[in-house]
Amino acid sequence: MTSHRATVVIISKHERSLAETLDVLRDHESRIPKDVVVVDASDGALDELISGHPEVTWVPFTAPAGSRKQITIPEQRNAGVRAATGDVVVFVDSGCRPQPGWLDTITAPLLDGSEQVTVGSYRSTESGPYDLLDFSDGYVHEAPTINMAFTKAAYERVGGFDEAFSYGSDVDFCWRVNDAGMRIRRIEAAAITVDWGRGRRQHKRSWYYGAARARLYRKHPSRLRQLPQRDPIMLVYPVFLLGLPITLVFPFYPLLLLVPLWRSRRVHPVQTVSDHLCYGAGALAQLVGVAT
Repeated sequence: MTSHRATVVIISKHERSLAETLDVLRDHESRIPKDVVVVDASDGALDELISGHPEVTWVPFTAPAGSRKQITIPEQRNAGVRAATGDVVVFVDSGCRPQPGWLDTITAPLLDGSEQVTVGSYRSTESGPYDLLDFSDGYVHEAPTINMAFTKAAYERVGGFDEAFSYGSDVDFCWRVNDAGMRIRRIEAAAITVDWGRGRRQHKRSWYYGAARARLYRKHPSRLRQLPQRDPIMLVYPVFLLGLPITLVFPFYPLLLLVPLWRSRRVHPVQTVSDHLCYGAGALAQLVGVAT
């Protein structure tokens, strides 16, 4: 690669936790030079952060005129890449805290040319249902942009993030990366911590993710055959919810949930299963045209 520089991109909308992430990045030591770009859709609500972080390139974002979308995540991601000066682009979310060595670790395979897309690990700042996820090294079929890096060449090859999505454009990006013959390398040591939130915040996120998942399969119908093996939650929970009327005849039908409760007994079982139910409800809402 001709340029050994990375651009860290953060998209934000009314997220005051952005300040914490910028503070960590300002002090983050790395061998590779870096610049930071924030694409902010807060309509000036976070402008007080600008003066405190002169090292950051601030890109105000306003949804295009006539757009009915309330969520502009892929549009902001694309704007961030356009503003990036490095050949390597690294995404991290507001509120995340990159750990020592993070930037050098996640970009090293991109700079030496061995990989085109890498993702790091993420852990909750508090105990939660994601604490026991497998973050071992290897290759993955998809990952969120919460901790992702790629070359601009890879981004351009697949055409960036699909702005037809609200949520789910990061998974769509990954699927198209794989379809283009590139692999996604997971690097456990490239670590960040994040506050996932609890209760209502988590349920709302799960609903949106379920709706996005259904839309993903509409765009990529060839992947439906992978549902039982790679995406059983997307199959099991919508089917369970569709079967709830059976309770009128078989009142013990909801007891089927005891199976996933038992299987997730070490990972906050009630929260995990309730999140999955919201996920399934979001998927059904998308399939019947309620979710956008």
